[in-house]
Amino acid sequence: MVTIRHARHGDVRLEYRLHDRFLLWRPRLLLIQGVGFDADAWEPVVARLRRRFRLVIPNNRGTGDSDSPSGWYTVATMAEDAVAVLDAARIRTTHVLGVSLGGMVAQELAVTHPHRVERLVLVSTTSGWPFTYPLPAATGRLLATAPVLERETALRRQVTNLMSADSLAARPHLTARMREYLRTRTHHPRVVRRQMAAGAAYLGALRQRRIRADTLVLHGSADTVADPRNARLLRAQIPGARLVTFPGAGHLLFWEQPERFCEVVTDFLVAGSAVP
Repeated sequence: MVTIRHARHGDVRLEYRLHDRFLLWRPRLLLIQGVGFDADAWEPVVARLRRRFRLVIPNNRGTGDSDSPSGWYTVATMAEDAVAVLDAARIRTTHVLGVSLGGMVAQELAVTHPHRVERLVLVSTTSGWPFTYPLPAATGRLLATAPVLERETALRRQVTNLMSADSLAARPHLTARMREYLRTRTHHPRVVRRQMAAGAAYLGALRQRRIRADTLVLHGSADTVADPRNARLLRAQIPGARLVTFPGAGHLLFWEQPERFCEVVTDFLVAGSAVP
């Protein structure tokens, strides 16, 4: 059963979904998405994850039915959005999984509210400035040319950039699924720019050393959005963190290898170990 509710962080209303909230024997798992993606983007893995967890899935500010406030967004503000959702849902502690920008938000949540985070999973993300590898050239070129491209061309190039060539060749249906998902998103382009700016301005500054939650870092070896070398930096910066690499996977590794993704995440969160 899925329940849709709303929380408030100041004047901003935030939509979130609770899956199977009455199955009290299952641990909770908060899922935080990346730039331009909403709760529906978890579709490839949500059915598998909800077999073991009570999922809490917010729509970041600017996506889904959450408000799109004016002004620039920050990772710190989005972490407080997550706290507002947990407060509204009356959840004191939870496992947390964040992907891309959501991974930065998850880090910030673990640093500033350590008592709210049980175990932490960081996917396809970075630790923020000044200790990070910058945006790969392929993504920089795409961002520079996207505004002047015909929409279908831009969508096709975006999908190609988000997933690895190996994955798209092995699972060609992913191209159509992702293009259809992106085509139906209705949030304004300025929301994407604000979310991207939040990630680009994130100042980690080795604050990850303050994370006390058991942490698992996941990254695809063919990621062209977040340089895969950032995963090794995160592992080194977070005390006791473990790293699992997904060979041949791109940025959206949970779309490309959903079975293995759920296996690794579940094994870590439930048993405390990571499947190699």
